[in-house]
Amino acid sequence: MQRNSYGTSMGTIKNIAYKDIVKATDMFSSANLIGSGSFGKVYKGNLELHEDQVAIKIFNLNIYGAHRSFIAECEALRNARHRNLIKIITVCSSVDRSGADFKAIVFPYMLNGNLDMWIHPRLHEHSQRKILTLCQRFNITLDVASALDYLHNQCAYPLIHCDLKPSNILLDFGMGAYVSNFGLARTLYTKSGAFQDSSTSLACLKGSIGYIPPEYGMSEEISTKGDVYSFGVVLLEMMTGYRPTDDQFNDGTSLQDFVRGSFPNNIYEVVDPVMLQDNINAAKVMQNCILPLVKVGLSCSMASPKDQPDIGQVSTEILKIKNAISKLHESSSRQNC
Repeated sequence: MQRNSYGTSMGTIKNIAYKDIVKATDMFSSANLIGSGSFGKVYKGNLELHEDQVAIKIFNLNIYGAHRSFIAECEALRNARHRNLIKIITVCSSVDRSGADFKAIVFPYMLNGNLDMWIHPRLHEHSQRKILTLCQRFNITLDVASALDYLHNQCAYPLIHCDLKPSNILLDFGMGAYVSNFGLARTLYTKSGAFQDSSTSLACLKGSIGYIPPEYGMSEEISTKGDVYSFGVVLLEMMTGYRPTDDQFNDGTSLQDFVRGSFPNNIYEVVDPVMLQDNINAAKVMQNCILPLVKVGLSCSMASPKDQPDIGQVSTEILKIKNAISKLHESSSRQNC
């Protein structure tokens, strides 16, 4: 099959053939399957002419919305230039052996999987992940906030991820974080100073229960504040080790309510104790790092968008916390963020 480039408004991204995907995944071997989502499956594999292992997202085009998800992901990432956003290596827009449409996107393979595997290792079969330290959680938080700040405030047009959650945050060998899975992303074009969604409709907007902001359920317009809300929930999940969908929150309470009820005086009751292991200055770390981060998480995940900060403000606040904790660690060689 002839190789070409996938064009249109995505710009030019090198397009590989279906046979290349088959070979890279060893004929879609279950041994290479590393994940699945709403619109398809993800395999690890090896491509010719590419030295490192790759992750290949294969879209099930029989599912409604899968084709649009493929386009949205390519559109969102074609001009993205940020160290904490997943990169597209190449794409496959072809036909399979039966002549049916076939679409796939090839990304770098992340050796440390995704954040969900590290926050909830017991829920992932055969997972032998190491403990996620406070320092790692802090740096992941900063990476994700930086990526969102870029998407919302530094792109030509604001880009909304619309599905931020731990499983969509990938971790490389050094535990650097990368925001991934832009299949639901929306670009906001401005007209007369007002935001307008590129798709204009919330009807096709999906998300993940527990992370999608409550205003989306009331048919309000999407906005960058939706990502801020999701970020706040993810941050609280990292600080506590509890999912927003845990059974204990099925009585009308939420993860935010759970944390807010103990903040700040009884925060020890809700934070993940693993973060304080081997920390000789636990009290100072709690005061100078954990409490401020929890406060940021609660602020971002307020129910009303008008009560939430801009992600730029959030990034600035997290950097202030980092500076404070760095000064604390100057007097201790046991841990260094």
